[in-house]
Amino acid sequence: MNPARIIAVLSIAATCVLALPASAATLDRLRAFVKGTQTARTTFTQTVVDRNGRLVQRASGEFLIARPGKFRWAVEKPYRQLVVGDGERVWIYDEDLNQVVVRKVGEALGGTPAALLAGRDDVERAFAWTEASSAGGFDWLVATPRAQDATFSEIRLGFAGGELAALDLLDAFGQRTEIRFGAMVPNPQFPPETFRFAPPRGADVIGDR
Repeated sequence: MNPARIIAVLSIAATCVLALPASAATLDRLRAFVKGTQTARTTFTQTVVDRNGRLVQRASGEFLIARPGKFRWAVEKPYRQLVVGDGERVWIYDEDLNQVVVRKVGEALGGTPAALLAGRDDVERAFAWTEASSAGGFDWLVATPRAQDATFSEIRLGFAGGELAALDLLDAFGQRTEIRFGAMVPNPQFPPETFRFAPPRGADVIGDR
């Protein structure tokens, strides 16, 4: 799965989900989370399974956000990969390949649930939002894209207390990505360079710089 899409969807609750229709109880929880969290740091584990339940991938690392629109997703195991959103571009660095893919935010994220990252005005029209039954220790909010050619068929955000604790993505081929967050540190201070990226010397850079 394209890591830029994953990171963008991870940023839903940290950016503009405040404006999305849902039940009052869920919406109040989201409002409190968004209002109280301008920056955040957390760890994650990510598991990908195919439509038959077979394990495709397992990874772990650290996720940082700074509203609006900046993030840093660092995969540490079983390989090293870095995705940085600086508010204008998304940089994807594969250390093993020494390759960088860079795209403008609108090009990289538009046309997918990732559009939520940019806080576009048409977000409410693009997705149908419903509250699902609590399960697995989480209270779930489900987003279903209205476009027939959407990359994802369903996005599920799981909350535990007032925190975003889980994110499940189901793509059009039946592949499911399950992301679980560790304890979230709210509002840490990050140095400015945290959400900047400079391609390493000698790296192959592909895309719009």
